[in-house]
Amino acid sequence: MHTSTTSTAALEPWSIEQLQQATQGYWLNDKKPAGQIKRILTDSRDAEAGDAFLALKGERFDAHDFIAQVAAQGCDIAIVSRPVDADICQLVVEDTRLALGQLGAYRRQQNPQLKVIALTGSSGKTTTKEMLGSILSRLAPTLLTRGNLNNDFGVPVMLLELRPEHQYAVMELGASHQGEIDYTSKMVQPHVAGIINIGTAHLGEFGGRDGICRAKSEIYAHISETSIIPAADDFAETIRAAVKTEKSLSFGAGGDVYASDVVLDAQSSTFTLNTAQGSKTVQLPFAGEHNVENATAAAAFALAIGIGLDDIVAGLEQAVGAKGRLNFIPHKDYLFIDDTYNANPGSMRAAAEVLAQQQGIRVMVTGDIGELGSSAAIEHYKLGRDLVSVKGINFVVAVGEFAPAAQEGARSTQYGKKMQAFLNQEQALSFLIDLIETHQPQPMSFLFKGSRFTHMETLMAALMEKL
Repeated sequence: MHTSTTSTAALEPWSIEQLQQATQGYWLNDKKPAGQIKRILTDSRDAEAGDAFLALKGERFDAHDFIAQVAAQGCDIAIVSRPVDADICQLVVEDTRLALGQLGAYRRQQNPQLKVIALTGSSGKTTTKEMLGSILSRLAPTLLTRGNLNNDFGVPVMLLELRPEHQYAVMELGASHQGEIDYTSKMVQPHVAGIINIGTAHLGEFGGRDGICRAKSEIYAHISETSIIPAADDFAETIRAAVKTEKSLSFGAGGDVYASDVVLDAQSSTFTLNTAQGSKTVQLPFAGEHNVENATAAAAFALAIGIGLDDIVAGLEQAVGAKGRLNFIPHKDYLFIDDTYNANPGSMRAAAEVLAQQQGIRVMVTGDIGELGSSAAIEHYKLGRDLVSVKGINFVVAVGEFAPAAQEGARSTQYGKKMQAFLNQEQALSFLIDLIETHQPQPMSFLFKGSRFTHMETLMAALMEKL
């Protein structure tokens, strides 16, 4: 499995006793390696002397097939769920994927100095996590979920990167099925945790927003100190019912931590952050009302682990967005907004509001949203209807299998002419080039967004190259 998990900093070594204790495995033929284990990894290409290679089995691959190869690379140990004919010490466990979780949980328990925050939600998880990273890493070494390592595989991989100098960890937890957050939050053992929002991401897997709420609410079963609640969410009351801790803190309109005097600029925003510790003005280097909400969420999590208001404001003002999440890229006479990292119906609507604030002719280029199951066509229809109705957006270019459904939605309004639908990127690209030629020399702003699998960044790069 080629998931790079390497970190440049030296990790805390493992003893063979710790490996066995964490996984409850046994050494094949009692053959044990000498010395300590430098790191545990799942990518066979990186395995070398001093490593333990954990052989995962997926639907389309079985890393047990790579064990002879890692042995030839000098790797000392393979953690396996069945013995393999190879010249390497083998720690046999019941299930290597569960063993990965056990090793992650063990490493978490070995770092009692850590203050751990865990967060989940349908949209805004990564941005809120990055804002928290900015607040906390100013104060002390902080481990932050990298990329999309937020599932039952990614969370333990991140925990394996814990080092004794880390004082904080911010773990993003995702859910693609019931029980997953219960599993990862138990492993993470957060002091403070909660849900940012309940949207419509992964509707297909959960059969509706009630199911999403149930899945995300599993996070509240494993919190040792304070539960965080989104006060303004439709599901706020259901979420409150899931809370098990004595202490809780809510954010958003009507909550303990909230924003007032919000001023939205084209690429940033200003607001007053109101908390029990007092109120302060925040100059946030992020666009959009949804990011003001993410900032109040980040402030609530930080307050709950004892961070002062001044440090929170300083961290928010220095925060930087993750790649592909509302990154503003001026190019020639045009503005490109790269929001291609992922999409769900809620984040798509929020992105449209940001685009509406920009200059010149405003063009939104959307790819399909995945994981909506049987409600995909109707969700795209509603999205098409809503996007063309956003005041200030001049054109919406929908690309993909569900583009015709979005166009049907657009045509149910008086703004139907704003929407163009294309089944592939090549067709969309030629339309966008024509659009630019038609409107020269006027300034134009483009926003690109779609689910990960649509690779909207490819279309954006192709258009930038043509200018």
